[in-house]
Order: sequence, then structure tokens, then C-alpha cells
Amino acid sequence: MIEFADTQPDVQVPESEYLRLLGYPRNYEISGRAAELAAWARQWYNENARPWVYARETAGVEIAGEAVRIEGQAFHSGRLRQTFGEGEAEGAVWAAASAGPEAEQHAKQLWNEEKPDEYFFLETYAAAVTEHLVTNLGARLCAWAESHGMAVLPHYSPGYTGWDVAEQPRLLSLSGDRLPGPLEALDSGALRPTKSQLVLFGITRDANSLHRLTGGVPCTNCTFQPCRFRRAPYRRTILALAPEPVAYNVNPRALERWAAQRLTLEPRPDGTVIARFRFDGTTCSNMGRPLAFDYLVTLGPRESGYPLLDQQCGPAPNDEGHRAMCQYIAAPDALMASIESEKPLSGRPLDEVLTWRRPASPAGCYCDAGSRQHKWGLVLETIHYALHKNGKL
Repeated sequence: MIEFADTQPDVQVPESEYLRLLGYPRNYEISGRAAELAAWARQWYNENARPWVYARETAGVEIAGEAVRIEGQAFHSGRLRQTFGEGEAEGAVWAAASAGPEAEQHAKQLWNEEKPDEYFFLETYAAAVTEHLVTNLGARLCAWAESHGMAVLPHYSPGYTGWDVAEQPRLLSLSGDRLPGPLEALDSGALRPTKSQLVLFGITRDANSLHRLTGGVPCTNCTFQPCRFRRAPYRRTILALAPEPVAYNVNPRALERWAAQRLTLEPRPDGTVIARFRFDGTTCSNMGRPLAFDYLVTLGPRESGYPLLDQQCGPAPNDEGHRAMCQYIAAPDALMASIESEKPLSGRPLDEVLTWRRPASPAGCYCDAGSRQHKWGLVLETIHYALHKNGKL
């Protein structure tokens, strides 16, 4: 049985993966302050953080009704049960990965010091490290399984589609107090440190079963490019968690988070849908003052393709940060009039946001048209993701 703990894992996140989580399109080259912040976050993390990974093969796996039982604990996830069943899993590897608490603590300090840009880049890099740790962990398990005539099934975690995050404390209890670093599951199911993840990998002796998985060969979702055991090419733009694959311009994990935390959808009796989205950003001057804008989008009926009937964007109630934007200071009426008048894709079906080629300008402010179009793209793709995930697109 395999068991290992690593307190000095590789944390050199590929630049492409870091930029993806920051929200940049593929092959985009950052420059200026954004490049400086990205390099600073990477360096700070490498010098101060204490990441770790742990994995062990479990003693038993059983599919019992709608649950998957591991070492006597029942976990209720349709996707996990389907993967273990279709993959003919004979065992499982329980694993945990953590970027450590240091980046989280320092990011909170940066926010309190009114340095939101530094906060964002460091938080994002820590999240990228967590993904990187899990990816490399999967590659390590693939090598071990191959040497034993086995294969590794796609990993799954509480909080993924169809697996209630409330089962996370129960999954953590399987650690047996052998973790090499701090990790706690709160009553809500959230982990502390937040940039941590618990995962289950199924193990099968029938490599051909990988091709029978409904979600496809696990290699298509694995970013570990130098892997010697790859059975299929990586396809980053495919969203496997949606009812059917959709190619989004924005990182699907970011869309999932924003749909849960920033978006509300209100169906109306006439078939229209009211979508409300809150965007939090920072000014490009005055030391990065926080600001908040509200988006209100009216969508037509589903049978018409959810056309964009009306779009509104403006400062959130009681927001004062927008007044510190450099363009607001220079010409407040002109800037606010531009923000109010811009309604991209007006009258067009919501699906067209997927092929809309807008500027890549993730600045937190609203000073130029490119940054405003970028934000409208985030809003509309989040709405699309939420409707698609719920089977309404």
C-alpha cells in the first residue's frame, strides 16, 4: 500500500496556469504593473509559505446503493459513485494538499493595509499552488499505479458538482491524524487553511475501463504535460462539470465561484429572467481604493435563446470608491455616461458571449472601454455558466 507525506513539494506553477486563474486569455502576455505583481506574488510565496501533500491508499472501497463507502464511512456523490462504478474501482487513494496558511494570513494583512492588488495576486497564486499540488499528486500516483499494473481514475472532492461540501469533515476524519501540516474542516464544510483540498482517487486494475467513463479519460483534465503515462491530450477549454461540454473564455472554476457568490437569478412569470451581479474591484489610482459596481441584466425567454433585453451597470449603493478613479476625477459626467450607455451584445442571444472577442483588460477600475468590456464578459459568462449548470441552457 502506498503512503507518503511531502513537506517540500514542487510549487513552481506553470505561468499559463497562473494566468488562467488570474482571468487572462490563453497565450496572453502580461506586462507593466500586472507582471510585477505576478512576479512578486510568486517570489513571496516561494520564500515564506510551507505547502505540503499527503496521500495513502485506503483499506477498503464499496459501492453500497447510492453511496460510496470508504473504510466504513459513507459518501453520497452521484459523480463519485459513477466514476468508481464505471471505472471498476478496486481501491482508492485518500489525499490532501495545502498551500499552507502563510499566504492566506499575509493576504488578509494586505487587504487591511488597503493593498487589494497585492491581495488578489497573492490569493490567486496560493490557489494556483493548490491546483498544482493536486495535479502533481495525480501524476505521482499515475506512476505508482502503472508500476503495479493499475490505473488511476479522475479525482473528486467535496464541493464539486453533486458532492455536498458538508461531507468534508467526514472525509477529513480518514486522515488518521497523520497529516504533515495544519488542516481543519469547519462545520460549514470549508477547510482551514482555505487554500487546501481533500481528494479521492479511484484505483482500477482494468486500464480499458478508463475509456468507458462518462466524463472521459482522466488525462483530458490533467495539466501535467510531461507525464509519461498520458493516454489522451489535455483539453483545457472543456467544462466537464456542466451537463454538456461548453468552451468558456473564462476559467470555469472562477465562473463556478462567482455564480455561487456574486450572482442571483430571478425567473419571472412571463419567462424572462432578471440577473444581478456584484463586481468588486479597485481604482487605478489613489493607492487602489476598493470599489463595487452592480450589474442588472434582463434576459428574454429560454425558448428565444435568452436574448439580452436590457443591461444596466452602475456603482453599488453607498460606494464611494468609484469617485477615486482617475477618469472620474478628470471627467465624472463623461465617464458615468459611458458606463451607463454601454450594453454589449444587446438584443443578441446569451450564447453569443462565448464567441465575443473582447479586450483582455482585467484592471479593477472602469476608466477605459477595454476594462469595462472585459467585466461585461465576466458577468455574461457567469450568467451563462449558472443557467447551463442548472440545465436551463
